[in-house]
Amino acid sequence: MAPSKKSGESKTRSSTSSANISLKRVKGENFYRNAKQASRLKMLNGGKPVRDKDGKIIQAAAFQKGEDETKPGRVQPDRRWFGNTRVISQTALDHFRTSLATKKDDPYSVLLRRNKLPMALLDDAANPHTQKRSHIVETEPFSETFGPKAQRKRARVDAADFEELSKLGATAFEDADEAATSTGNVIGPQTHADYNEPIYAKGTSRRIYGELYKVIDSSDVILHILDARDPMGTLCESVLEYIKKEKAHKQVVLVINKCDLVPNWVTARYIQHLTPRYPTIAFHASPNHSFGKGSLIQLLRQFSQLHSDKKQISVGFVGYPNVGKSSVINTLKSGKVCRVAPVPGETKVWQYITLTRRIYLIDCPGIVPTSAHDSQTSTVLKGVVRVEALATPSEHIPALMERVKPLYISRTYGVPLPNPEDPTQSWEPEVLLDKLARMKGRLLKHGEPDMDSVAKIILSDWVRGRIPFFVPPPERPEALNKAEEKAKKIKAKNDTKDKSKVVDVDETGEAEENRPGVKQNLGSIMQKNKFLAEDIQPLEEEFAEVSVDDEEKESDDDSGDEAGGVNDGEEEELTWNDVFTGIHHDEMPEGAQGRQIDEEGEEAAPGKEPRMRTNKRKATNFYSTANVKNKNRGKAAHMKNLPTGKKQRRR
Repeated sequence: MAPSKKSGESKTRSSTSSANISLKRVKGENFYRNAKQASRLKMLNGGKPVRDKDGKIIQAAAFQKGEDETKPGRVQPDRRWFGNTRVISQTALDHFRTSLATKKDDPYSVLLRRNKLPMALLDDAANPHTQKRSHIVETEPFSETFGPKAQRKRARVDAADFEELSKLGATAFEDADEAATSTGNVIGPQTHADYNEPIYAKGTSRRIYGELYKVIDSSDVILHILDARDPMGTLCESVLEYIKKEKAHKQVVLVINKCDLVPNWVTARYIQHLTPRYPTIAFHASPNHSFGKGSLIQLLRQFSQLHSDKKQISVGFVGYPNVGKSSVINTLKSGKVCRVAPVPGETKVWQYITLTRRIYLIDCPGIVPTSAHDSQTSTVLKGVVRVEALATPSEHIPALMERVKPLYISRTYGVPLPNPEDPTQSWEPEVLLDKLARMKGRLLKHGEPDMDSVAKIILSDWVRGRIPFFVPPPERPEALNKAEEKAKKIKAKNDTKDKSKVVDVDETGEAEENRPGVKQNLGSIMQKNKFLAEDIQPLEEEFAEVSVDDEEKESDDDSGDEAGGVNDGEEEELTWNDVFTGIHHDEMPEGAQGRQIDEEGEEAAPGKEPRMRTNKRKATNFYSTANVKNKNRGKAAHMKNLPTGKKQRRR
């Protein structure tokens, strides 16, 4: 049976539809319709070079070089290749060396952006080009050191064999032993006295020094706190040398704390002695009667302005134990943000404190430098060791009595002097401890005095500053006195020309600019201890006379609450005749005169207005001082009509 037409039509339709779907190659037409497919095909078919019949490459493959292109080439020299470096001339380099060589180690000059400057050129030791070449060939020529003609140097020994050498050694040992015996230095076995107890090594552990190096690395400005009673003894020379050598870009400021424990002239003399090395400031840490707080904060603000490229600066506090590092931070913050105690070792780890938005403070545990080489007694008297932890505290009392005058000890503990006619004569240490033990009731069995407990009391009072004491400052050199006299004469002449310049004179007579410093009125420090007349000297004009503006600024920064009302008591009250001239009491009306008498009878001495404690005055009106009857009647009626929560619920 022949197929019908309908079935044939359906067949052709299906064939045409399948032909449209399949990819049929057509001559002259690109089979790959887009560039992506064409590039993929080139990648699959390519990668091979085109060669001739002899096998030589005519056309190199893609991403491959031909034989001609592989020959070594030369890069054209151009300064644009080195665009990331700075090229300066030799003249500019010499000018940089000469101008900054002196100011690099100057503590009063700050080099900004040191990482942008070639500071290694200023250090001759770190610069390998300036190191001296060792003349080895000139000393020993190569031909005499190596090769067949080498001359081997032989050590000169007096002995010809080993037996003779051993005899010489034994003879030398006997001679050394005889010499030691004759001088009295007998070398014997080590005893208990030669053993250093671990308690005297406080502040020298690896952990403490790890905290110190963390504080130094994190700080931009370092404040070295000193004790005013012994500033040179509490100065960490090894730490300052390390900062000067390894961290020369960090500024160091010396702060002499506990100025209330010594006379004012001692603090002034130490400031003069230490100022040529580093900037020095006197300070007294106290929550109520502090000194130097405004000057120190102003100095830190200047450092923050110098480092304007940083968001904030960090200020690290370093120094001996028990010199008052945490107390200085509490005084600057006007609150207790650090744990403080009158004993050493209260601060265990470093801690960050925010002073302002741009100034951060870092507290550090107390460290004892290795360069001190202190004995056990000097370590105890510097306040490094806790007194209650000492095994034999009485052995340190003789050294303490040598430092303190007998009159101060007698006045502190109420013990009579051994010789009233000679106040310089002191007690024997055992006699003093026996008297104090019987006065304070520190007795053992059978009425024997407890020496160690009394010695701990004396050492504790020494550490807390209850016993008057200070190390005498170095004497002023005569050259400095002559220079100051010449400077005063030159300053008087130059005041008319230029008042802003301060001139100083050397021994040679050359005029130099005086070093910048912080002006402080040391005469305003409240003294805690009373000293003898022989220990008190007049304060120099440099530290006694401070301008009015500086003194007001200091008082404003130190005690903000006491800023107002300074001259309230000095103002004289105005009388009737001062205000109304020509009008006397007799000419006043009777009613006015009677009213004044009544007012004087009620208020004989009108009180003064209370002193303002803030810089903002409260708004006042007529009703704030007037006695008006029922002045709040409308307000009270309005408040009475307002419904309350409980009444609404009941309704």
